[in-house]
Amino acid sequence: MRNIFIICFGFFLAANFTFSQENKTVTKDTVIDGKPNVTGKVIPVEMDSINLKNLEDLPEVAELEQKWLEELYNNSLYDTIYKTVSELTYEHVDYPELTTDTLKARLERLNARTPFNVEYNPQLESVIKKYLKHRRKSLERLMGLSHFYFPMFEQEFDNYNIPLEMKYLSIVESALKPKARSRVGATGLWQFMFVTGKEYNLEVSSYVDERSDPERATTAAAQYLSRLYKIFGDWDLALAAYNSGPGNVNKAIRRSGGYQNYWNIRPFLPRETAGYVPSFLATMYIFEFAKEHGFKPERPPFQHVQTDTVHVKQMITLDQVSEVTGVNIEELQFLNPSYKLDIIPKIEGKTYALRLPREVIGIFTTHEEKIYAFAKSEFDKREKPLPELVKVDTKIRYRVRSGDYLGKIARKYGVRVSQIKRWNGLRSNNLRIGQRLTIYPRNPVAKTKPKSTKTTVNSKGKTTYKVKSGDSLWSIAQKFPGVSVQNIKDWNDISGNKLKIGQTLIVSK
Repeated sequence: MRNIFIICFGFFLAANFTFSQENKTVTKDTVIDGKPNVTGKVIPVEMDSINLKNLEDLPEVAELEQKWLEELYNNSLYDTIYKTVSELTYEHVDYPELTTDTLKARLERLNARTPFNVEYNPQLESVIKKYLKHRRKSLERLMGLSHFYFPMFEQEFDNYNIPLEMKYLSIVESALKPKARSRVGATGLWQFMFVTGKEYNLEVSSYVDERSDPERATTAAAQYLSRLYKIFGDWDLALAAYNSGPGNVNKAIRRSGGYQNYWNIRPFLPRETAGYVPSFLATMYIFEFAKEHGFKPERPPFQHVQTDTVHVKQMITLDQVSEVTGVNIEELQFLNPSYKLDIIPKIEGKTYALRLPREVIGIFTTHEEKIYAFAKSEFDKREKPLPELVKVDTKIRYRVRSGDYLGKIARKYGVRVSQIKRWNGLRSNNLRIGQRLTIYPRNPVAKTKPKSTKTTVNSKGKTTYKVKSGDSLWSIAQKFPGVSVQNIKDWNDISGNKLKIGQTLIVSK
């Protein structure tokens, strides 16, 4: 959503930002192998006994998480908002739930607490009522997603003395989609073009696109907005310049006869920019008065402050991290959107970080040598030609259905997201309904088992395993070739990671 001729344009970290764990709270009863850690649990040092999130899950929580995962892969909101802003009209909208007098009073209150020019006019009333009448469901979804991003946005804007209400710009720009990409190539939450991203030190390479990194991109957006405000001295005009470039705003000022109020120069701005500020102000109003309009957004399963980062010391994929930690691949992709191929590279002179839920950070750092060894062995296996890895006669053709996403399909067939992408030449996670995918399902039957692994076959022909002291989902999966953590969770209807000694698990079907 950016004019391709934008000049001096800028965009989940500042130049001196460091991915550290120095701010963690350590309690006296929290230990890893006798040393303090942040997980609140005793974590043995052996890889076979990695203990993940030992919390019971609830059905309603699992249902919410599933909705959340599906939301992360839904691009309809971004497409809708992009179309709405570029084709905005201002006809009368019948919405008796909000009278003109009530709207005027609320806008006056909003105007008093923000430096934006939030004065009533019929065009703004039309946009607000249109959004309330026709976009209520999508706005409620965005409100839920905003709980993850807005605290981080506010902190960064405060660092640059930018009005905190500027956070609503991300709704208009990208519908809070870190990987949103416009038809002209603008990318990320703050929709940076390639050249502008480079200008604000956002790396774009075959592996990484920091325009999709929420923190780095927000820092760049704050720097650019601050620069625009110094030029125009008005936040409405700074918003218009963010969309169309300072040059177009200056031309509109000249063509209007020298006016510098946005509403006076709006007829002389590009069509998309003419609808840009009204969309921003309408979004601000609805979010600020959400309670009065009866919105009840669902919060995400975790907040940004409940995550942390760790420096990556060796190339590793998000698939491999998911395998070891038990964190869903979709959550890892959401937390690490700047990695274009779901691969975190290791390049000399560069530093890359992996963002994880806080309770998993301690586990990862404690066992990172073994985790990296596991990743290396996986890379070594993948260097073999495809026919040596799977039998051609096991190939299936899968037709993408409504509600499908790569992680869901991968779990269904016991394979990895990266494998599906490699088999089908996919460069992104986007799928379309009706699309055909080539998949080589894993053989669900464990052909060989260590002598020390005791299993039985029940009456239905399923192989089972009895949990012993020190077992974890990851360590059990390692005992059975071709079986993943997610397989075990799916086959046993497990939504969390807690196991009980003596529990019987199905380990193959």
